Amino acid sequence: MFTAAITGTGVLTPQAVITNDELVVAFNAYADLFNAKNADAIAAGTVDAKPQSSADFIFAASGIEQRYVLDRDGILDPERMYPNLPARTDDAPSYMAEIGLDAAQKALTEAGLTGADIDLVICAASNMERAYPAVGVEIQQLLGAGGFAFDMNVACSSATFGIQTAVDMIRAGSIQRAIVINPEICSAHLEWRDRDCHFIFGDVATATILERDEDLGKPHFKVKSTRCATQFSNNIRNNNGFLRRTHDQMEDRRDMQFMQNGRKVFKEVLPLVSKHIADHMADAGMQADDLKRLWLHQANKTMNDYIGKKVLGRVPMDGEQPNILQDYANTSSAGSIIAFSQNSSDLAVGDTGLICSFGAGYSVGSVIVERA
Repeated sequence: MFTAAITGTGVLTPQAVITNDELVVAFNAYADLFNAKNADAIAAGTVDAKPQSSADFIFAASGIEQRYVLDRDGILDPERMYPNLPARTDDAPSYMAEIGLDAAQKALTEAGLTGADIDLVICAASNMERAYPAVGVEIQQLLGAGGFAFDMNVACSSATFGIQTAVDMIRAGSIQRAIVINPEICSAHLEWRDRDCHFIFGDVATATILERDEDLGKPHFKVKSTRCATQFSNNIRNNNGFLRRTHDQMEDRRDMQFMQNGRKVFKEVLPLVSKHIADHMADAGMQADDLKRLWLHQANKTMNDYIGKKVLGRVPMDGEQPNILQDYANTSSAGSIIAFSQNSSDLAVGDTGLICSFGAGYSVGSVIVERA
């Protein structure tokens, strides 16, 4: 049996930014257009009027101040309200492969490796650009990696589930090095016309390098333990898929984009995640005081504040539970990896931390690491 270590991470941050104020201007213009177009039905009570949004409402509900996106013009067009990503020819790189490759190259540079050193590529994300061929295999080719590759979807937990998969293969000896890539184009599956969720997501790509922990002459994080769990729920859902055409549902349908019953998610996910982390730490022989850093899924500041307090038994001190949500918004599986990538280099040898992601499924994955 071998031990696995994280030796590099990479983050691709899109250049385009949308602030809350900009988003609200576009949404309210859309709402005005909708209400004017449907004035008679609204007056008759057969159609609900679209309410206005506000930057104060967004920040109070989520803690988000802005988000990065691949395309802002389409999102901010009141007569469109979704990204405009032109179709590419089959011989051109897919959007997910393109941003995933950038994050992967950054991670490889940090680890002092090249694509040829990689035995396994996992593309783990909440949505895939196509059913097949796997985006992971496309990235494998672009990287010049050997071995094999595949796609994985466990929604917002995809990164930690991908890490556990790679770690298990390293431990078993079937591979030596892996890269887990999370290209999250969340703007494409968000319903920007819904006041209750139009502010939630942003786009990003992250990558994590895992290697055998044998004579590593470079800083790394030894993976001490991993744990994943799932529990079925419809409270976070996206019904879009390849069977949509067979259901005669090709029209513009609200349920084909991100949907969430927020109150039920809060009520059910918070205790699930808190218990998952507590049980994982207990089984690993860890106490709350042993934990120097919590890198949590970046979905909602209130949720993370609750989980951090529950896990540590007190309000987390500055830096113990870093948030990147205010800048990136919810980036699905990539959020905890961004937090780890940007807030881990200061830890001393022997310090222990925990990466955790959670979301639709329900799903939750945690990775305990030690600075070496």
